[in-house]
Amino acid sequence: MSDTQAVLIAGKWRQSAGDSTFQASNPKTREKLPDRYPVSPWAEVEEAIEAAAAAFEELGGLARDKIAAFLEKYADRIEARAGEIADIAQLETALGREPRLGTIEMGRTTGQIRQAAAAARERSWVNAVIDTSNNVRSMLGPIGPVAVFGPNNFPLAFGSISGGDFVAAIAAGNPVIAKANSSHPGTTRLLAEEAHAAAQETGMPAAMVQLIYRTTHEDGEKLVSHPLIGATGYTGSRSAGLVLKAAADKAGKPIYLELSSINPMVILPGALKERSDEIAAEFQASVFMGTGQFCTNPGTVLLLADEESAAFVENVKARFGSAPVGTLLSEGVERNLVAGVQSLREAGAELLVGGGQGGGDGFSCQNSLLKVDGDTFLSNPEALQEEAFGNASLLVIAKDSCQLKQILKTLEGNLTGCIYSHSGGGDDDLYSEIVPTLRQRVGRLLNDKMPTGVLVTPAMNHGGPYPATGHPGFTAVGIPTSLVRFGMLQCFDGVRQHRLPAELQDKNPNGRMWRNIDGRWTQADVAV
Repeated sequence: MSDTQAVLIAGKWRQSAGDSTFQASNPKTREKLPDRYPVSPWAEVEEAIEAAAAAFEELGGLARDKIAAFLEKYADRIEARAGEIADIAQLETALGREPRLGTIEMGRTTGQIRQAAAAARERSWVNAVIDTSNNVRSMLGPIGPVAVFGPNNFPLAFGSISGGDFVAAIAAGNPVIAKANSSHPGTTRLLAEEAHAAAQETGMPAAMVQLIYRTTHEDGEKLVSHPLIGATGYTGSRSAGLVLKAAADKAGKPIYLELSSINPMVILPGALKERSDEIAAEFQASVFMGTGQFCTNPGTVLLLADEESAAFVENVKARFGSAPVGTLLSEGVERNLVAGVQSLREAGAELLVGGGQGGGDGFSCQNSLLKVDGDTFLSNPEALQEEAFGNASLLVIAKDSCQLKQILKTLEGNLTGCIYSHSGGGDDDLYSEIVPTLRQRVGRLLNDKMPTGVLVTPAMNHGGPYPATGHPGFTAVGIPTSLVRFGMLQCFDGVRQHRLPAELQDKNPNGRMWRNIDGRWTQADVAV
């Protein structure tokens, strides 16, 4: 359809063959935005897969420095167009233009792209292991074309053609098929234009980066399970993610999921006695950041029943009731948040404030705070851990430390878990009792800080046990660690020196790469 935005397939922008379209909405006005985007039919999706497979073969003979150059050029091009990208991202998501999109998320996006470029050049991420006595050598190599499904809440830093999954897959040497999120297709299109231009300027294969906007659910399952697909990265709802996982698992295809998380926060008695109002202010700021639409939003707070906890509850209740109501990303987020709060109430939680639709501009839900006692939580722990994605949180009041530990044992897997404790050590005994239980249920453990910020550092884990993610051993944030998801272990047994990948030959390919040679990590060449 000539009035529909083009898809990027096999190195060319062209009109989609599909006859169905959709429009994004302006969350602040609830009005449809004018641009129409196509729903790609299966033949078009399969064409993208086949083009990506051809690009993967081309990449096999390409120096890793060239992939790094592509990523660096892409970061430069994003920065040159940053204002326009941030403007349309704000229009499609209602997230703040400054500093949220234009400075913070934009900087994080280009920063992680450049970190990935550095990892592609330095190459230590491939975990090269060399056994000289048996002439057996192994390393992580590219896995094949990667499909990336981006979320609605971070259009740049987690976007399907600019975010962490994308850059990790590219830096690992794989082409990417990006499936845009329907909430911000225009933002994704602008980013794809710059990725495509950067690929052309740096001599990448034609189908190094491709973009489709939407598929049917059935075609999404066929995409992640296709024989030519190497792996998939997905961030989104648990229900949709598990459908894709079932399809990928049946076909034996790796899929890395970020699904849902309530990010439990435990506030110990000594911390409340010491700085209750300060913690309440931090909690309020964390829950309402981005209208609560962070995967690390503290959705459940555990307290011990005492006077300090009662005062804390009243303090937070007043803050929630008086704070302005932000705009949500979409009608679907609004609908699901209202339903999530209602589900918590039906499971036994008491609504302290909020709970209804509206209260802000456009798609919105009242700031919602709920409370439940420990006995009720333990009687229905699964239902009371339902994620209410948005500006809402649940307070759980345990009657004593024994019940607190029981509650922690019922928790599902989460991205983060946080413990606030007395700065002088007054809570250390109780901390030691509960931390082993919490530690096994979260990917990242924090002390005395809110979980909402996720630094792009090599030591970061943005992952965790199910249902936070589909596998507890991997992270979606943190370079070079996140690259290993899109690699396959390749072993070379008795292969002649000149036939080996450069990373496994006797000479260190760049003098900086770390390799395990006969049980010792070194940057040296193999001793001849």
